[in-house]
Amino acid sequence: MTDNQDVLVAATGLSRYYSEHCAVDRLDVQLHKGEVLGLLGPNGAGKSTTMQMLTGNLAPTAGEIRIRGIDLLDEPRKAKQQIGYLPEQPPVYRDLTVGEYLYYCARLRNVPAAQRKDAVERASERCGLKDVGKRLIGNLSKGYRQRVGIAQAILHNPAVVILDEPTVGLDPIQIREIRRLIRELGREHGIILSTHILPEVQAVCDRVQILNRGKTVFNDTLQGVESLEQVFFDLIFRESDEALSGEEAA
Repeated sequence: MTDNQDVLVAATGLSRYYSEHCAVDRLDVQLHKGEVLGLLGPNGAGKSTTMQMLTGNLAPTAGEIRIRGIDLLDEPRKAKQQIGYLPEQPPVYRDLTVGEYLYYCARLRNVPAAQRKDAVERASERCGLKDVGKRLIGNLSKGYRQRVGIAQAILHNPAVVILDEPTVGLDPIQIREIRRLIRELGREHGIILSTHILPEVQAVCDRVQILNRGKTVFNDTLQGVESLEQVFFDLIFRESDEALSGEEAA
């Protein structure tokens, strides 16, 4: 069994309603140290809503979230110090250089002044940005802007890194580079990434949690799955067929 000290994220019974619509329904999510967890599902499955709740950017209608044992709702500032977050659209300022932006982010993250230079250099090196530190972010390729987004997420050396659709819109070479970076980061951090791309989970994740219609329909390590592709499509199509049958019966 895994030691409780290795549990970085423990979310139980998460639900989120938008008026009458249930986007996330009694979801449990757990992340362990050194693990890369993939939240996999079709568009509209509840992945982004789940990510926003796990990062404290959206309050759950019900449920509890603990980050390294800290209640995210009761002690948000303390819990968020343990989290690095890359939303689907990287929060970068195109009119700043890479270095200027990362220093700015280090200040926002309350990295002590004496440690900011080292923090920026370390994040830049890990994300392959050393050669573009003086370039305007607006002049970088989308792949490099994504790297800058990941760099700001790890500046303060958080225990948990949460990445929402980290390779969306990238070309094949950029996708391969970002996936390699995620695998490297997974050695030191616990990582949760959301995606609707099956090969992404197969390429970088240790465990997959498949969501559909706001619920978990599958949760296992990749080693425990003989054919993830078959499992994924069987579950999604089965859930869709059941939903259609219910609508027709109604």
